[in-house]
Parts: sequence; C-alpha cells; structure tokens
Amino acid sequence: MKRITTEYFAVFREQAGIMEERVDSHAGTVGELFVECAGRHGFADPRERCKVAVNDELVSWETPVHDGDRVLFFPPVAGG
Repeated sequence: MKRITTEYFAVFREQAGIMEERVDSHAGTVGELFVECAGRHGFADPRERCKVAVNDELVSWETPVHDGDRVLFFPPVAGG
C-alpha cells in the first residue's frame, strides 16, 4: 500500500470538490491511480485526453507511482 498525494486542476477540482487529497492505493502506475480517482470522483474525461505529472514533472500514464509521490491530474484544455 502506498500513500500518495493527488492534486486536481480545473474541472477535476470542481468534480472532486477538493484541491488535493492523500490516498492509500495499490496502484502500480499513475494510469491505474487515475482510474481509482476517476471512479471515486466521477471524472468523465478519458485519461488519454488528460495530462499527469509526478513530483512536478509531466510523465506518461505508464509511469510507476511510489509511496510519497505527489501526482497532479490535468483535464483536457480547450482553447482557441
């Protein structure tokens, strides 16, 4: 079991109703962690359209997650 701090941005923050939380997880990757958090908070966006960072560095969804990591989830950005 790992204790991970997750931080949510934009619509994810609105849907979760919180800016960050500490979660206990068995997730092996940030992608698996996203699935857990999305299920808990009702995130509708598929992860392939989103971005993720670990300890302030953008990473791929296959990146391993470790005890004590800070994982940041960013929804798709719209703009023009």
